[in-house]
Amino acid sequence: MKYVKFGNTGMDVSKICLGTMGFGDKDKWIHKWVLDEANSRPIIKKALDLGINFFDTANIYSYGESEKIVGRALKDYANRDDIVLATKVQQTMRPDRPNSGGLSRKTILSEIDHSLKRLETDYVDLYIIHRFDENTPIEETMEALHDVVKSGKARYIGASAMYAWQFQKAQRVAERNGWTKFVSMQNHYNMIYREEEREMIPFCRDEKIAITPYSPLASGRLTRDLNETTNRSETDPVQKSKYDDMMNADRGIIERVAELAETHQVSRDKIALAWLLNKDEITSPIIGAQKESHLESAVEALNIQLTAAEINYLEELYIPHPVVGALPTTK
Repeated sequence: MKYVKFGNTGMDVSKICLGTMGFGDKDKWIHKWVLDEANSRPIIKKALDLGINFFDTANIYSYGESEKIVGRALKDYANRDDIVLATKVQQTMRPDRPNSGGLSRKTILSEIDHSLKRLETDYVDLYIIHRFDENTPIEETMEALHDVVKSGKARYIGASAMYAWQFQKAQRVAERNGWTKFVSMQNHYNMIYREEEREMIPFCRDEKIAITPYSPLASGRLTRDLNETTNRSETDPVQKSKYDDMMNADRGIIERVAELAETHQVSRDKIALAWLLNKDEITSPIIGAQKESHLESAVEALNIQLTAAEINYLEELYIPHPVVGALPTTK
């Protein structure tokens, strides 16, 4: 396993992060393809065996069940000081109750305690805001996050899926007031969705902010022919909303991934990940493994070097896409 500094911090993270949205309870929320605890634990154990020390979850994943599964497994299999644990806040946990979502001071200070209880730990290494909250003053959010860090409940704070101007505004508010600044951006970025290259990635590169892309394989679209289906592709409304509208535009890119995979005699996911891992600004892609073999393949992708010509071949068909992922909250 390769390890890198996490942005401009001194913390070391594995070059692969295990994302755990796929661990939980399929009866509790919209994703019916998630794995239960019995099937999730071997994957977490495999990640540790492969040298992965970076684990990403969120309070909203199966409404807390993912945090519980991750917390119990890491408590059983790992030394807490050896791992980097991230969770998130912002999305509504109890739709029938007020103050159960968003980024108000009240919500943040309550939800960090709920997350720590489910994770069975007294701190997280990274506390991430899941989206930008247009209904809460950014000053209120940033001061509350600063207080979470100063209380010892989080070591660092990060952000996810927002417009670059929103991220920059939050950073400047924190800087102006002497509050804790974000050290990472978890954004939507892969070979068939590259809109982040316009503003967010250049900003993060300039500020030395860690970039941890989610959906690095485009929810599996980069790993198979477009006419092939999986349980997730047939039941996951989120991945459909992200990629269906641009399917025809993406077809040629997906075919080229398959072509290069054949040339290198590797699986397609390794080519898609190698493309991402070859970019210096990418810290650690978030891999949502559903099998132990998915993690093994991701780690093997670390050793694949694509030539400049191959990278250009994969990139040259891309056309601008509608922005998805960096979506404002509903007022």
